[in-house]
Amino acid sequence: MPVLKKIVIQDFRNISLQELDFSPNINCIWGGNGEGKTNLLDAIYYLSMTKSGIQSAEKFNFRHGCQSFALSGVYDLPSESDVQFSIQVSEGMEKKLKRGDKTYSRVSEHIGVLPIVLVSPADSELVSESGEERRRFANAFISQLDREYLSSLQQYNRLLAQRNKLLKEHAPDSGLLETFDLRMAPLAANIAAARSSFAQDLLPIVQEYYRAISGGRENVSIAYRTDLSKGPLDAVMSAHRDRDLALGYTTAGIQRDDFIFSMEGFPIRRCGSQGQQKSFLVALKFAQYEMMKRSWGFPPLLLLDDLFDKLDMDRAGKLLEMVAGSDFGQIFISDTDKNRTEALIGHSTAHRAYFHAQGGCFTKVDGEVQD
Repeated sequence: MPVLKKIVIQDFRNISLQELDFSPNINCIWGGNGEGKTNLLDAIYYLSMTKSGIQSAEKFNFRHGCQSFALSGVYDLPSESDVQFSIQVSEGMEKKLKRGDKTYSRVSEHIGVLPIVLVSPADSELVSESGEERRRFANAFISQLDREYLSSLQQYNRLLAQRNKLLKEHAPDSGLLETFDLRMAPLAANIAAARSSFAQDLLPIVQEYYRAISGGRENVSIAYRTDLSKGPLDAVMSAHRDRDLALGYTTAGIQRDDFIFSMEGFPIRRCGSQGQQKSFLVALKFAQYEMMKRSWGFPPLLLLDDLFDKLDMDRAGKLLEMVAGSDFGQIFISDTDKNRTEALIGHSTAHRAYFHAQGGCFTKVDGEVQD
């Protein structure tokens, strides 16, 4: 399994320069709100996914007054030790990502090398916001497991952007539009098939975790909705051609897909209480962790940002025990209360480390990392 041994962060959010060594099991980061706990966890996520798990706009990742940031991590991998990954991001320039001294020819080649799951308060957007948030979640999830999916998605999005540009012209060439439709159709079919399989595989695991959290009081479900249920993409786009020409953009396709989260047959965002929604979201992310562990044969890195924002201590403790189990991976957990966190994980393992966050600086407390 991947283990992050050391990280170096420069000019990322409120972190000016920081180098930290971690425990191979549980790492607890505590401190007040706004001190940098989430920023540290997001830096770890960035090293795996080459983008933030919280901020969609890159400009918000630069420390105030800076136009670039750099992240570097040393990992033990299942077949290799002390592997360094580094990424340099500068405003207006392409990202530079390296494995050791070798630069990736494409950043996408790195996705899935360092499997990771992030549970954060921002997950509430998966319920409250539009289908774009749910597609982003599914894309990040599936892309770590399926390189063909990521490739199809990237190609589809490039062709979609070109098609939309053509639609904005005064008199778009109908033959060229048909060519775009035919080229995009097989890519869309691959993406839709992967998303459908994802939803089917995810559902029973989500239900299992939700029962463990809620006591089985409600039934939850996940359904995949796509325009491709009406036929292949080229036929669907042909049926929407007049509407596309009138509006100047593509109105049908897998870019409109959604995942419907429901409880007792009704949308969770409308009928679920705040507690029910939080329980569902945690179940969703822990199910992601379980699916990735089964697929890879080892657990991914797990980032638990402010878990107590979602669950009470008793339920959070039970979930952590379920995830840890006999096949324990590396976990990073943040909280505002050190004593609460210590009580939660104190009996899970002797291999743990504590860090105090203050003003973007992190101090290891209670001794050195235990091996």
